[in-house]
Amino acid sequence: MFTTVSSFVQEWKQEAAVTQKVLDAMTDESLKHEVAPDLYSIGSVAWHITGSAYYFPAQLGITFEVPDLRKEAPTSASEISETYRTVSTRLAEAVSEQVSDEKMNEVVNLFGMDMPVQAVFRLLIQHQAHHRGQLTTLMRQADLNVPGVYGPSKEEWEAMNAQKS
Repeated sequence: MFTTVSSFVQEWKQEAAVTQKVLDAMTDESLKHEVAPDLYSIGSVAWHITGSAYYFPAQLGITFEVPDLRKEAPTSASEISETYRTVSTRLAEAVSEQVSDEKMNEVVNLFGMDMPVQAVFRLLIQHQAHHRGQLTTLMRQADLNVPGVYGPSKEEWEAMNAQKS
């Protein structure tokens, strides 16, 4: 759990940087790739991740300006990536400005569950990591180079080993 606002913001920035690296690896052509009909596509998962960085904090009354997240997922990978960059940066700023360390322990109701604000922030990070995993799997299936998340990707590992030779 996060006991301070700064501990959340620090971890959010680290996780957002990893997510940004994954989103930056998408291509316009890859956005429609899906594992099966009527399941998430690369574009819809990426857009869902982007929107959740706004909608989770909004449930806590944290407000900040964002581009229109209610529209359909863009057909431009760079638009999704840049929108995420904007939303994730503004989230960190808004939490720093609008949430106190004391508020981190306040209990709120989210999705029918009572939990402290700090747990909502943990859930946001876990939610993002969950969907980032789906996204990297879809990207691998679409033959994209997938960047490493919590360690090197296959391609990064091979490049490191090639340098040792």
